[in-house]
Amino acid sequence: MEKKPHFVRREFLPREVPSISLALLLAAVLLLNALLYLYLNKFYSSLGRVETDAGLCPFGHFKLGAVKNCSPWLSCEAINREVRKLKCVGEGAVKKAFLSEWKEKKVVLSQLTNSELKEDFLHGLKMLKALQSKHVVRLLGYCEQQFTILTEYHPLGSLRGLNETLHIPKYKGMNSWHRRLMLAIDYVSVIRYLHNSPLGTLVMCDSNDLDKLLSQYLLTSDFHILVNDLDALPLVNRSAGRLVKCGHRELQGEFVAPEQRWPYGEDVPFEDDLMPPYDEKTDIWKIPDVFNFFLGHVEGSDIVRLHLFDIHAACKKKDPAERPSAQEVLDTYRKVLTLLIREAAMPGTREML
Repeated sequence: MEKKPHFVRREFLPREVPSISLALLLAAVLLLNALLYLYLNKFYSSLGRVETDAGLCPFGHFKLGAVKNCSPWLSCEAINREVRKLKCVGEGAVKKAFLSEWKEKKVVLSQLTNSELKEDFLHGLKMLKALQSKHVVRLLGYCEQQFTILTEYHPLGSLRGLNETLHIPKYKGMNSWHRRLMLAIDYVSVIRYLHNSPLGTLVMCDSNDLDKLLSQYLLTSDFHILVNDLDALPLVNRSAGRLVKCGHRELQGEFVAPEQRWPYGEDVPFEDDLMPPYDEKTDIWKIPDVFNFFLGHVEGSDIVRLHLFDIHAACKKKDPAERPSAQEVLDTYRKVLTLLIREAAMPGTREML
């Protein structure tokens, strides 16, 4: 009888050790989750690019770099007097862009090149003024009489050069699946903003092929995305029965949405008046193709694609009404990023538990 307490103590001793180990493991998991939360919270506050930002100047003003004070948009007189053109850095159907200098700072001066497209130019200027936010290139000034726009300069240029940029030694550290996924999140954030803009639901029409779409966006030095060209940004107004058409010519190819293609077959010649209009879901159709460009084929990219298979399949639904909203795509991208970062930070945790 005297040995019984001794026997009981020996029976429970082996159970105490795993209990302590489990407690330590759970504490480690909680700590890692807390660190992940802080990291992702900081990440989303910068990458999510909320539309309202205390750092932005009041309407009609701007600031560049580390300058604290806001300056009013430059007028015709100020642009003519203070801005010096250096060299041409790009030309499209509507305007030509010049790398320029203003008060020892690099800026971009854009000028109309085709007088027949002045309405497109002025529409782009109107959009640029109204949509100033963290999603849109910064407007510094303009001159309507001379069809001139002054914007902030971003040395990495348009998204067309992304892969070349990532092969530069300085940026090779950015060439990973999570950095590329962050860029895709940034891109969908811009689309979400345009679909829910202060002006209403706007459609990015300069996007009939991947190369054209990428040329509309800039890559900043801190690896964010800004929409730069807003010349073709029509408004959808369902309550007024107003849908859109991206131009007056026939669109072809798998990149454009099915509803953007001529629906009456090859035997019926294309007529703009007979072409049915459509809505912002054309932008959603293109997201998976743009995503594939962003992600590339870096290590780990296949796992990311697998996690996003369902949302991308939904984006490619033939019926536009069945496609998700940009907000739904954005939410899914963020959830997958959080999941994959957590799994990378805590490999094997699930099995240990």
